[in-house]
Amino acid sequence: MDSNRQLKLGVIFTYLSIGINILTGLLYTPWMISSIGTNNYGLYTLANSVIAFFMFDFGLSSAITRFVAKYLAEGRIDKVNNCLGLVYRLYIYIDVVIFIILSVIYFLIPEIYKELTPDEIVKFKVVYSMAAFFSVLSFPFIPVNGILTASEQFVPLKLCEVGQKILIVIAMTTSLLLGYGLYALVLVNVFAGIVTIIAKVYFIKKRTGISINYKYKENKEFKEIISFSGWTSAISFSQRFVFSIVPTLLGSLTGSVAIAIFGIANVLEGYVYTFASAIGGMFLPKVNRIYAEGEGDILPLMIKIGRIQFIITGAIIIGFICLGYDFINIWVGDSFAESYLCTVIIILPSFFSAPQQVANEAVLAKNKVRKQAIIYLWTALINLTAAFVFIYFGGVMGACIAICLTYFIRWYLTNIALYRKELGINVLLFYKETLIKFFPIFLISLFIGILANILFPNVSIVSFVIKSLIFAFAYLMGVYFSLNDYERELIILPLNNVLKKIFKH
Repeated sequence: MDSNRQLKLGVIFTYLSIGINILTGLLYTPWMISSIGTNNYGLYTLANSVIAFFMFDFGLSSAITRFVAKYLAEGRIDKVNNCLGLVYRLYIYIDVVIFIILSVIYFLIPEIYKELTPDEIVKFKVVYSMAAFFSVLSFPFIPVNGILTASEQFVPLKLCEVGQKILIVIAMTTSLLLGYGLYALVLVNVFAGIVTIIAKVYFIKKRTGISINYKYKENKEFKEIISFSGWTSAISFSQRFVFSIVPTLLGSLTGSVAIAIFGIANVLEGYVYTFASAIGGMFLPKVNRIYAEGEGDILPLMIKIGRIQFIITGAIIIGFICLGYDFINIWVGDSFAESYLCTVIIILPSFFSAPQQVANEAVLAKNKVRKQAIIYLWTALINLTAAFVFIYFGGVMGACIAICLTYFIRWYLTNIALYRKELGINVLLFYKETLIKFFPIFLISLFIGILANILFPNVSIVSFVIKSLIFAFAYLMGVYFSLNDYERELIILPLNNVLKKIFKH
């Protein structure tokens, strides 16, 4: 299968996986909360956040994708095998360190989370132990995603992700129907994760022809990988750092209810982030080829992909602003009403930054990760300080305001100091051809969505459906008349073909 077809199918399976993830999340979260209780859901969120804090890949997946894609473009499979041997040795060392840190944290849980009750401490220790065990077990297999991406094996990679979601759905449904509690939900994710890892390793052996040379040693190349991955590690760490640390800060300064409220907002923000960054990494091989072939101008590709991402991101974010309050009340109840404003605040920066995925790939391809890391580290430090202060005075809402303000600062610095200055990207032209072209549609859709809320003020499923249909019709009509020829061919023609087949039968 050629790379373009792999890319197109990969994108389709990516959004299918995300769709399943969001749908199951929307269905299972209220069921989960009602089954295990709000406090236990807060503990579940807290455990996941602590583990996620240590489960970022230290930038090595980006390093793998970059180096492997580069060597494959040069036809040097031997260098690929040698590079992966060096990377895996580094992963094992890091995994040992993670095991030690997680073990120390286990014994410090009562001191760290003083706002939790003794009973909650006991439960949290069990949940934490299970999640930590899986983290240590799975960490060395993080590179498999980078290997499949660099080899442009997007279909097997995304099929594994779709399969993992389906497996979780089946296992969680069984667990909840049988009345199992908090511990079973954690075990479900552990089981699905292990099965997915096995499947990915199988596809690497069957599809890539890569054979890792564990005996290879080369200090110069090892230092180059560490240097690159060190900076990408800083980026990975600081990029989602605050979402992992906020539940801990809330647990120290407020309590499990505030964690649960933030947990809902965090879940919804995660859906937006996942949708917006779904194709991240998939264009790195293509960006590498653009630079390798001497063209050097990624702006046309950035605009082409950015317009599509703005259509998707705009629909999600503007749609949530108009419909999110009703949705949360129907979904998890009015006790989580505060999560609506929290979610709106923390998703706003994604509206402007998420459609710039191609520029992020260019940072890796041109090895400008040091500059990006410096920006991200400074803003992460600002975010941590602001979050602590804002939580102290404003609770969970203060945390969300701190995240929003800091992410806007990071977006501005990234565009000015990195994309424009270091990569020579005409950022203003990018937004002129993407955001500005769609801005009237976004504004009109927002106005119609707000008007629908005024006309149908009641919070009910019927009212929500009516308002959703009004917003969707307004948004889709506006977008349709704003599409260019490429986008019509990409979106409209396949849809017409599907409809013709349906009505033909």
